[in-house]
Amino acid sequence: MTEEKGERRERPRDIRDRERPRGADVVKEIGDRLIIQFNNQTIVESNERPRMTRGARDVYYEDLPRGRTREIIERPNGVKVITIRNANGDIIRRSRIDDSGREYVLNYVDESYYDNVREWRDPGEDLPPLRLSIPRAEYILDSESVEEPADYYEFLEQPPVEKVTRLYSVDEVKRSARVRDIARRIDLDTLNFEFGSASIPDSEVEKLQGVADAMQKLLEKNPAETFLIEGHTDAVGSDNANLALSDERAEAVASALTNSFEIPPENLTTQGYGESYLKVDSSGPERENRRVAIRRITPLVAPVASAQ
Repeated sequence: MTEEKGERRERPRDIRDRERPRGADVVKEIGDRLIIQFNNQTIVESNERPRMTRGARDVYYEDLPRGRTREIIERPNGVKVITIRNANGDIIRRSRIDDSGREYVLNYVDESYYDNVREWRDPGEDLPPLRLSIPRAEYILDSESVEEPADYYEFLEQPPVEKVTRLYSVDEVKRSARVRDIARRIDLDTLNFEFGSASIPDSEVEKLQGVADAMQKLLEKNPAETFLIEGHTDAVGSDNANLALSDERAEAVASALTNSFEIPPENLTTQGYGESYLKVDSSGPERENRRVAIRRITPLVAPVASAQ
């Protein structure tokens, strides 16, 4: 992660200045988020840097060959988090190096895959339709049905529901519903968002205790776990505004898990999906649609987990 020589840069690249593959267009800016359209798909893109660097002792950036960049975050406890992104800003490698020098590879994807990528495509197109051989309750865990906090851990530690055929970048997982669906999902139905809001009242934060404890237990066994926090909205409002709002909700939950329960931010990644995946088929205000979901995507993005 650090052997390749880089050229120090004064500031990080802004997400607005990233190169983008052919056919990817920024259609709108909403606050500090970009709405991007490509291949008949619209996604929201945000900057994870403030969440990742909060409380850091030092942060610096380097330009690498072939348009890549390296970000090094040094924490007060001696931990370093190093992230390499390709020219499009996608994470291709991320590692945490502890104060003893041991490296944990959180995310890794073969860089050569991107050499010939000129436009974004859904990697899920290479996969057959998902065929589940387990009951729904073993694939999607509704937090309202959780009887014991240990249920979260028992659910999250389960393997993917089908064989992982190759490693994906975190960004590929975020963009592909078919790839994401390889990983089981927790729907945090008990965490309530007010209409049009992404804030989490203190009374709601405590509802994250069970899933946070499960994450900590998994991280004790494997410090290189990665969890995807998905944000969702109801169907009221414009599609673009809902994408931005849902992304804010995902980020708010990730920040709460770090600030209140000490889950390292590098073990969390976030993405908003707006009103694309309604839990209740309704065009009106619906609290159950204003939710977040959590998946353990480690086997999709980390080489050791994938091999196991």
